Amino acid sequence: MQNTRLFTRSTLRTVARPQLLRIPLATQQRCFHPSTAVTAPTVTEALTEDHRELETYYNEVVNNPNDHDHQQRYGNQFTWELARHSIAEELIIYPAFEKYLGQKGKEIAEKDRGEHHEVKLFLKTFQNMKPSDEDYIPKLQTLWKNLNQHIKEEENDDIPQLEKYLASDHNYTGVSESLAKSFARTKMLVPSRSHPSAGEHPPFETVMGLITAPIDHIADIFRKFPDKKISPNPSTK
Repeated sequence: MQNTRLFTRSTLRTVARPQLLRIPLATQQRCFHPSTAVTAPTVTEALTEDHRELETYYNEVVNNPNDHDHQQRYGNQFTWELARHSIAEELIIYPAFEKYLGQKGKEIAEKDRGEHHEVKLFLKTFQNMKPSDEDYIPKLQTLWKNLNQHIKEEENDDIPQLEKYLASDHNYTGVSESLAKSFARTKMLVPSRSHPSAGEHPPFETVMGLITAPIDHIADIFRKFPDKKISPNPSTK
């Protein structure tokens, strides 16, 4: 009888004792490896990516002079990307210059807005042309000459000044990434064709953009774009 009581108490203690699940240290480390973290893009990365895409689309048009279908598709892609990129910069990036860089930032923003306006005028002409038009490629080359100079100034001077200032104060940690995110979101809502002055001096020109954007997006459905490229529906970008 005594042996039975001892066996019962021993069994109860065994059952009641919590069982610890032992996981090998190496497995625990793999579960939380820092290399799996995804870093959000900065303003520099977001704008540079767009610039390289525009350069790719431009080259596809000018390097295929005998393939009008190919030119039409990439010409539309070029227009679609440049129109959205330009207005998103004017609504998000240029106000950031003015906010964080003071008077110097205002001067940069005004200079860039003026350059954008010239490019938009060229783009408005180009977007209504056909590859069979005699001036189709020359017009695009003139546009690109102006745009490429603007891109170089942005990448080599304007954006680095903004990034340097944001990096100089811990209170601005994450601002570059936040601006890049807002820039990408804005591109979903703005026009995909050139409308000179739209977005150049918010908030008034922004109204024009919001009015024309839905019309542009619907018309994009009926335009030709490169196969296996991003959809002309800006909500997928």
